[in-house]
Amino acid sequence: MSDDTPADGNWTSDEPDFGDGRRHDWPGEPDWPVLETVVEYETGWQTAGYDLVEHPDGSTKKYYWSELATAVVVVARAGDDLLVVEQYRPTVRNTQLELPAGIVEGGESYTEAGRRELREETGFDAGSLSLLGEVQCTTGLLRHTRGFVFAEGLEPVGQELDDNEYIVPRTVPVDEAVDVVRSPPTNDATLEGVLLAREEGLL
Repeated sequence: MSDDTPADGNWTSDEPDFGDGRRHDWPGEPDWPVLETVVEYETGWQTAGYDLVEHPDGSTKKYYWSELATAVVVVARAGDDLLVVEQYRPTVRNTQLELPAGIVEGGESYTEAGRRELREETGFDAGSLSLLGEVQCTTGLLRHTRGFVFAEGLEPVGQELDDNEYIVPRTVPVDEAVDVVRSPPTNDATLEGVLLAREEGLL
């Protein structure tokens, strides 16, 4: 497999559906009329607000949303091991084993972003990366798109952590990966990525 090559025929584009994820231009017209859109909070990577929506019976309701930058999650295999990272998450106040992940920068494909994040967080470069899939996350609240890529042929190049990142690379035996990532505390992106790769026969 090589960059920009889907892992199967179901995924044909390595480009995020909604640009770099900052203020998505959601395609098409909504099935229910949107009477008003209000932005109440905005940062460089998150926008939050609500849509005033008209229901089929004529009633209306405010649907609150939080829009996050598009992200990439990397399933990186090194021989018989899965590469993960250990980091403390202040939002949920615990330390988790996670797949390497991060924001897709403007103009990047998922595999390009995955290669960069893998190098920064783990200190490994990949000989090849391929797209596993793209999902919309927590659709009752979030406008957030996440892509998953598979990486292999890893070579050490050295971590490039940001000043506020405290990340420790770890490895998990591939045959134990599902059990490990199901053990609390865990998170959706890590479990989804491992299960996608397992379904494709890559783990």
